[in-house]
Amino acid sequence: MKPADTRYQIMNVYIPEAYFQGGSINGFTKDTAPIFFPNNVGGYMPGEAGQPETDSRGSGKPNAIAVALSQGYVVASPGARGRTEANGRAPAAIVDLKAAVRYLKANDAKMAGDARKIISNGTSAGGALSALLGTSGNAREYAPYLRALGAANATDDVFAVSAYCPITNLEHADAAYEWQFNGVNDYEKIDISMLDYRVQRKTVRGTQTAEQIRLSDGLKNLFPAYVNSLKLKNAQGVPMTLDNNGNGSFKAQIESMLAQSAQKALDEGKDLSGQTWLTIENGKVKAADFSAYAKFVGRQKTAPAFDGVDLSTGENNLFGDAQTQAKHFTAFGAQNSTVQGAQTADA
Repeated sequence: MKPADTRYQIMNVYIPEAYFQGGSINGFTKDTAPIFFPNNVGGYMPGEAGQPETDSRGSGKPNAIAVALSQGYVVASPGARGRTEANGRAPAAIVDLKAAVRYLKANDAKMAGDARKIISNGTSAGGALSALLGTSGNAREYAPYLRALGAANATDDVFAVSAYCPITNLEHADAAYEWQFNGVNDYEKIDISMLDYRVQRKTVRGTQTAEQIRLSDGLKNLFPAYVNSLKLKNAQGVPMTLDNNGNGSFKAQIESMLAQSAQKALDEGKDLSGQTWLTIENGKVKAADFSAYAKFVGRQKTAPAFDGVDLSTGENNLFGDAQTQAKHFTAFGAQNSTVQGAQTADA
């Protein structure tokens, strides 16, 4: 390896104690145990290699690494560079994760755990990286970057992915977000920054400006054509589409899924009587109102949510490079840019 940043390009490996004594856990041995592969990336910021500890979100419960170890998994938690570093912008983070996978596979015979059963895990931006890791195994596009790092000569596909709220499909994410939240103008968003190498989150409340509302309207109008181009069908083979106003069978399908989820909660004894976006009769959820649900959930990003016209979002930063801190990555963002001389990332 020829690491560019040794603070983040490292990996912590944890092995259940029983395996050092020839024991087994849940039928797994040191040779057959799957490898849990969680990353700590949030907001596309640099992520340090993880360790077993109490959940940092304040639940008081063991974190995923500790739980995985207790269930017999070997844990390999890689660090990864992030967007706040000149050498950490796309595709640095996914390249670092791929290099870590290659290391595990190249050393499979020497280490505990089965490198054919690597399960990648992450949340939000980390979930997106896990999803990308799962879908881009051995993709030749990454070969030059991996060679530059001196990554092991091994494959980088993984067995499975556990991705929570992954931030994906960024090309269309702005339109999707405004299709859901158009008309909801009060927001409560989270600003993410780094302090002493730790990700810091701060809540910011406000109301969208007239210009942001205009941008929201424009983005919402782009979403139906995108959905219709996918030619989606439900389980019965019925097409799921949207009309020019953003209504249609696609929206109805989501409302149906919301109603099913609410019914499950109701059956488990949850009190949903205060949820005005639901119609409940005699213990049965009859309908879910998508627009009312959006108001209940609340807007967490101003328009555009991801490709900011002022190049201020984490995603703008992600698509920058060593010379340019932030770039646009959608046609809409570039066309409405408020930054003179703004650049657009290569497709």
